[in-house]
This record gives sequence, structure tokens and C-alpha cells, in this order.
Amino acid sequence: MNPTSAAAATGIPGRHGPDKNGSPEPSAPEILRLVAQYMAVLKVERASSEHTVRAYQRELHSFANFLARRCGEGAVPSQIEHPVIREYLGTLYEKNLSKPSVARALAAIRSWFGWLARTGHIEQNPARLVSTPKLPKHLPRVPGAEQLNQAFNDVDAETAWPERDRVIMELLYGCGIRNAELVGLNLNDIQWGNECLLVRGKGRKERYVPLGDAAAMAVRAYLPQRAQKLLDAKRISEALLLNVRLRGDGRLTTRSVGRIVKHVALSHGLAADVHPHTLRHAFGTHMLEEGADLRAIQEILGHARLSTTQRYTHLTSSQVTAVYDRTHPRAK
Repeated sequence: MNPTSAAAATGIPGRHGPDKNGSPEPSAPEILRLVAQYMAVLKVERASSEHTVRAYQRELHSFANFLARRCGEGAVPSQIEHPVIREYLGTLYEKNLSKPSVARALAAIRSWFGWLARTGHIEQNPARLVSTPKLPKHLPRVPGAEQLNQAFNDVDAETAWPERDRVIMELLYGCGIRNAELVGLNLNDIQWGNECLLVRGKGRKERYVPLGDAAAMAVRAYLPQRAQKLLDAKRISEALLLNVRLRGDGRLTTRSVGRIVKHVALSHGLAADVHPHTLRHAFGTHMLEEGADLRAIQEILGHARLSTTQRYTHLTSSQVTAVYDRTHPRAK
């Protein structure tokens, strides 16, 4: 694959791509070729989300441009050592990027070098010698159960499709699934006999998630409208959640879900930063508060590591501390 086709395969500008000042960006052909191969691995073999692929593509493009300037356009991965990676991260700090942004860039670089080492392009991963920036621990703000119940009981009738939007809210909070998992649901993924959903998570991993009564009622109320809309349009779609105008294959997008959740949240006095993942956090937090086993929550949420689920333990602990500080006479 030549440099131009490698760039095209990833959407990354090659030698002739202009920088922000309008000058041609330098490129390292071998670096771009290997970035293109890695992007294909992420998309096809690992089935990474579109968001992950775009983010890694952007970060590796920026790193490739840096290597072309720093090491010349003949740069190859085998000559890149960890001080060069640290130097690149230093340039990101000079641009006033935050620590989380720098950490994301390093994660992409580390993953790419890891793939290069596993496939024999280099002997070892130099990025493993570069420390990840220490990040402040920000616990997500989670609406209370009562707040969410009020919002769900009165989904705004002024939304484009209230019955569908109720399904969105019920499945995100009632099942704890991710936004991408929600829009990826097909009609036959509803296992009515077993009262569960077949959910396809990260890396195409499948899991079954319980379908609660409230969510099931919302889905049953929506399905006749879904069927009528497809019949009127003389269309067929396997997607559970449809967009109003049946654009494309009719499937609702994650961006649209984000807008719908924000609209419902704001119309019911919830925080302006509520988004689909907030409802997933709320699911885990409220389950833990009611005494659910941490392993069971891990299984339902589809977390690969228990440590990810344990964030909800920290969240509820902080809430207990806040109550203690506010109410106990010896805490004042």
C-alpha cells in the first residue's frame, strides 16, 4: 500500500494534507502504512466502536506528523524509543491540552506499538516505559432514583416520538446498557420468553440483560407504532429503535439518543450534563445501593474487569460520607 492509499484507508491526510496554517503537513509513509493496517484491525478484528476508531485515528495521525517532523519522512517504528514519545507528550502539554487528553493520546500510541510488537514489526513496545499522567478522580454525578422515576413517568409528549423515547430511557436506565448497544439492538434481540435482551457489547461480546417490567411495557407500547411506520413507508428494518424519517436503514443513531436524553433530562429539571452514560452509571449505583452483588452488576453491565464496576463502590461511599458530614454532630 502506498502512502496515499494508506492515508485514504484511514481518513488520515497524507503528505499533501494541510496543517492549521495552510502549509503541507509532513508525512512518514511507513508510519502511515502501519497506522492504516492497525485501523483495519480495530474495525474488523476487534470490532471497536466508531468513536474509538475515530479517536485512535486522530491521535495516531497527530503522532505520525510529529514523527515526520522530528525524525524525518523516512521514520520507521523500530527507531522510535520512549524519550521520543515523552517529547511528543511534552508538545501536547505545550498546547495546553489537559491531562486526560494527553492520557488518551498515550493510550492510542501504546496500543499501536503493542500491536506492532505482537505482529513482529518491532521487538518491544517503547510506550510501556512512558508513565500515564496521573488523573484526578472525578466521580460521575448520578441523579437520584426518585428524580429518574418522575422523569420516566412523564416523558414529554412534545418529543418527536414519545413512545420510542420512553423505550430509550427505560432501556438505558432499566437495563444499564451503553448507547451504542442500545442503537444496535434488533427486534429479534428481545427474548420475551426469558424476559431479557441479547446485547452486543464491546468487541462483539454478547451477553443477556434482564428486561424489567417497566422497560417491557414501554417496548410493547412502542412496537405497534414501529410496525405501522414501516408499513406506511413500505420499508423493512431489523432495528428496534427507528429514526422518525427512516433515513438510511432506519436505525436511530447514538447522537440522536444523546439529544433525546438531554431533552428529557432538561425538561424534568435534571442536570444539564445528563447524557446516556449517566443513566448507565445510575443503574450501577442504584443497584449497589439496594444491595445488589458487585459481581452481578459487573455481569449485567458487561465490564471486563471488576475494578471498573468498583467505581460505583467509591461513588456510594462518597455519598455516605457526605450524609455523615451533613448530619452527624461530631462531624461538624
